[in-house]
Amino acid sequence: MEERERNDQKRLFSYGGSHRIGSKQGLGAESEIVSVFGGQIWMFKPDRQVKIDNPCIWMQAGVAKNKNCNNFYDCTTCKYDLGMQKRVAERKHISWQDSMRKRPDIHRTCRHSLTHRIDNRTCSFNYNCFRCDFDQFFEEVWNAKTKSMPFEVQNVKGFDVPMDYFFHNGHTWARIESGGYIRIGLDDFALKLLGKVDALDLPLMGNELDKDNVGWGLRRQDNHADVLSPVGGVIVEVNSKVRENPGLANREPYGDGWLFLVRTPNIKSSVKKLMADTESLNWINSEVNQLEGMIEEVAGPLAADGGYLQNDIYGNLKALGWENLTKTFLKT
Repeated sequence: MEERERNDQKRLFSYGGSHRIGSKQGLGAESEIVSVFGGQIWMFKPDRQVKIDNPCIWMQAGVAKNKNCNNFYDCTTCKYDLGMQKRVAERKHISWQDSMRKRPDIHRTCRHSLTHRIDNRTCSFNYNCFRCDFDQFFEEVWNAKTKSMPFEVQNVKGFDVPMDYFFHNGHTWARIESGGYIRIGLDDFALKLLGKVDALDLPLMGNELDKDNVGWGLRRQDNHADVLSPVGGVIVEVNSKVRENPGLANREPYGDGWLFLVRTPNIKSSVKKLMADTESLNWINSEVNQLEGMIEEVAGPLAADGGYLQNDIYGNLKALGWENLTKTFLKT
């Protein structure tokens, strides 16, 4: 009886093993399962009684046992999926689609429900996804245009830093999303530093971004600033709302103010050199310290007294210099 209670407590508090919110350092850890849920990277080390929280579609269909998704539900670039497809072609395995087709109609669950991306939905096209209007809408419209919000946000002297985002030292962010996409935007520090911009010069869908190279720009009156892209990849969606109303980026930089959705062939390597979690907090703190030093140089010690810095720092203290700020913090 006592042993059963201990096991129940273990399942309740550790979900079948030890787990933690992951970062770029843990992406390649072999001892842990890497998965994404709600845009957050989780590192999970299961025990013998583990319950898979992010099951692979092959497991959901009953073809594989205890297989957790470790590719952000991006089957098109998944080595495991490619290997299984090869075995299907060699007639050594049944496909997950054929396995699902054997079930009664009421239990033929949509592949997006199988991978926990949407609530329960029944497949209407016998797993011929290429014929499904919903599948195309979900992948190309709904999933691409729907904002996502951080689960946990820390504040460093007035600047918001979400814990489930990756940061580039040019003050842009990247977030891995279910389905293998990466959403990109400007961080809270850059937007409060430069203030409300008049326009964002964004490239078009289909254009390619190169990591560490200029990806887009922003304008405020006669001032212009180039912005470095945090990752490389092809732009599959541009936020038309923020193009028409740049103020969205200032009001909600990690939500409605996102800029692009990018497709990249290797997600893990794309974010490997970016900062996350504790590293991003330490970095923002050092950036604030540097900014406070710059403010003291032009306005005296009373202007940086250890409190929170106000929005539109450049607008309130133009002596800092637009070019000086963009060169120092945007790295351009």
